[in-house]
Amino acid sequence: MANAIKVLLVDDSAVVRQVLTEFLSQTAGIEVIGAARDPLFALQLMQKQWPDVIILDIEMPRMDGITFLRKLMQERPTPVVICSSLTETGATTSLQAIAAGAVEIITKPKIGVKSFLSEARTQVIDAVRAAARARVQPIRTKTKILPVQPKLSADAVLPARNLSPLAETTDKVIAIGTSTGGTQALESVLTALPANTPGILVVQHMPEHFTHAFAQRLDTLSAMQVKEAQDGDRVLVGQVLIAPGGRHLLLRRQGAQYRVEIKDGPLVSRHRPSVDVLFRSAAQAAGANALGIIMTGMGDDGAAGLLEMKRAGAKTLAQDEASCVVFGMPKEAIRRGAVETVASLKEIPQWIGLQTKNVK
Repeated sequence: MANAIKVLLVDDSAVVRQVLTEFLSQTAGIEVIGAARDPLFALQLMQKQWPDVIILDIEMPRMDGITFLRKLMQERPTPVVICSSLTETGATTSLQAIAAGAVEIITKPKIGVKSFLSEARTQVIDAVRAAARARVQPIRTKTKILPVQPKLSADAVLPARNLSPLAETTDKVIAIGTSTGGTQALESVLTALPANTPGILVVQHMPEHFTHAFAQRLDTLSAMQVKEAQDGDRVLVGQVLIAPGGRHLLLRRQGAQYRVEIKDGPLVSRHRPSVDVLFRSAAQAAGANALGIIMTGMGDDGAAGLLEMKRAGAKTLAQDEASCVVFGMPKEAIRRGAVETVASLKEIPQWIGLQTKNVK
């Protein structure tokens, strides 16, 4: 398989190595070239053949995954997908992995790992394919294969409806959607915004138990207050609300106020939270008072919703290809005609400022 994505597995669990090897090897366009129980064994394998993507655990004997990741990104940057059990401490450790250059995170439970990995087949395959396309920079027994679930639209969570005129208001709301490479991109954007920026809602494709630590980290870096969204939170100037991992984030209008709704439901565009769900709710609740921004990520989640926002009068922007880790989501939104402006990562805060300059 000359053109296949060459994957190296590094995990001290024999079960994890076995299950991942079995279903990845059965996937067209992917070749598992080795499986190591710790980074030192992995380095020996990599001397013979260098992988395109590494799936890496964090807690391992002899050398932990974070140390290995940092060494790798300093010496020969290679796309890495973290597959780790995320406890409260693990979530913080995984944030360190993202900062060190990992392009994707997959939550691995402490028990029931074999069953989980079989059910998460599509998630793992998508993560490998996204990582293979990523532009990484220096820092930085037979398993039953379950059928792929149907790809649902935002209709599964929030029905489409004809938009009625909103009461006159100058309140602005900013909705941002992102995936692979988004943690670093969001940090770049949010840390460049002043404290009087209108309220921001963010969907970052991210597993459960990860978003709280991610929001806490951004809060320490940004002039705006950043927190994991809770059901009923008001959307306030100077505040960023991050969708909780594993749950959809919706914008609601209550009189003159905007509030958020946190909602369970099926995967939409194979994600929960879904950017399409957030963007559709912003189109319905805020209309022309909203800004929609789609950033780096693989797939098409957010493209349909951003088009709905544009048709409702919202200003829309996509991150440009040169500054994206993966140009999939912005590219699809542009292709569908959902985007008014294309800008680099460094230009996005300036664009937000221009669109909201009259907001106090």
